[in-house]
Amino acid sequence: MDSSSSDRRYVPDRARSVKVLVLGPFAVGKTTFVGTVSEIRPMRTEERMTRAGELVDDLGGLRGKVTTTVAMDFGRVTLADDIVLYLFGAPGQPRFHRMVHSLMEGALGGLVLVDTRRIDESFDSIDLLESARLPYTVAVNHFDGAPRYDDAALRDALTMADDRPLVWLDARTRDSAKQGLISLVTDILSRPRPEPAR
Repeated sequence: MDSSSSDRRYVPDRARSVKVLVLGPFAVGKTTFVGTVSEIRPMRTEERMTRAGELVDDLGGLRGKVTTTVAMDFGRVTLADDIVLYLFGAPGQPRFHRMVHSLMEGALGGLVLVDTRRIDESFDSIDLLESARLPYTVAVNHFDGAPRYDDAALRDALTMADDRPLVWLDARTRDSAKQGLISLVTDILSRPRPEPAR
């Protein structure tokens, strides 16, 4: 079957598959992000929030949040004829950390979404990727009415290393959201390849 560039249901034969995680705190826009950039119908595992969940998940300042991811989101995006990303959006609550560790198997890097109204809630995701020694890009998902800081202040607040990319995006807009993935893949490809074991 011919897989032309206009038909994104099929992966080009020469494409390299890259597994990427999309991490971040609860309600930062991970499900929206994966759904926006995916060229296939994304798999979602969202469930309605319950009263019991409200006791565990802080909904302060999150008007209108009625669902939460209970396993993962999955999508696919072709960045170039030879690079196809498989996106795994993980739930942001700490009780899912064991599952996130499992999702890291075979991943080449991660995109950490940040909400400037709750910057401190992003540390867990960054720590998980750093502990796994995976490259990552921090992507500020700018919400309407959220404070905007300059890059230096954000890097300082997140104690980010200078070599970690930082981008601003809107997870609801495909071209904007893809910039986070392009930044991450560019960083992954620019890293020296590890020496083969002898």
